[in-house]
Amino acid sequence: MTERERSPSGTGRLLTGVAWLVLLLGVWLWGREASDVPPGTSGPTTGDMAAAGRPPRAEPPPPHRPLGAAPPQRLDIPDLGVRAPVTARGLDGRGVPDPPPFDRPDTVGWYAGGAAPGAAGTALMVGHVGTGTRPAVFHEVGTLRPGQRIRVVRADAEVAEFTVEDVRVMSRDRFDARQAYGPRRPGRAELRLVTCGGGFDRASGGCTADVIVSAHLTGTPTGAPTGQVTEALTATTR
Repeated sequence: MTERERSPSGTGRLLTGVAWLVLLLGVWLWGREASDVPPGTSGPTTGDMAAAGRPPRAEPPPPHRPLGAAPPQRLDIPDLGVRAPVTARGLDGRGVPDPPPFDRPDTVGWYAGGAAPGAAGTALMVGHVGTGTRPAVFHEVGTLRPGQRIRVVRADAEVAEFTVEDVRVMSRDRFDARQAYGPRRPGRAELRLVTCGGGFDRASGGCTADVIVSAHLTGTPTGAPTGQVTEALTATTR
């Protein structure tokens, strides 16, 4: 592969930049539909959740080279027992990501206008914490710790494995979209998992904060035979 083939074109970089500009301008409004929970469902408090009571932070694994672009099919969080189908979502009429509906509480939404999980850039995935009657797919993501793994099974049969860097709860009244969703280090493949945090604000009809899990690509596990990966993809799309 030539250097020209490896490098994105100027047009591609411009389109990606425009997509992220639209996202960052509108994403602070995101939540009433994207990650809020109905009344009666509570979330964690504001702060760096991963810092509470943990030992000194170990050096994270080095980043793996980014993969090509391929849509995600399934999100696995082994330590939480999560194996969730992923659906591509766009932007709603206000220009913010359109989340999975509440009648699909076990589905994760991927913002298809941004990076694909495993490709260079920041992939954005959102899920509900609860429905008001039962926990949803991201109910326990706030308990993740640095060093734990998140895996994304992609449509090209690659498995992108991410290592958690930190878990933060950002208050809605002091929300910084660039800090929350912008890349931590240029050139890496990064992942953000987003869900509701804080309490329920009856005045706004939404949560008071967002839980944001930040991770980066550290490997592409090859332990599972190709047949098992293909079977997983088939089961996800049924």
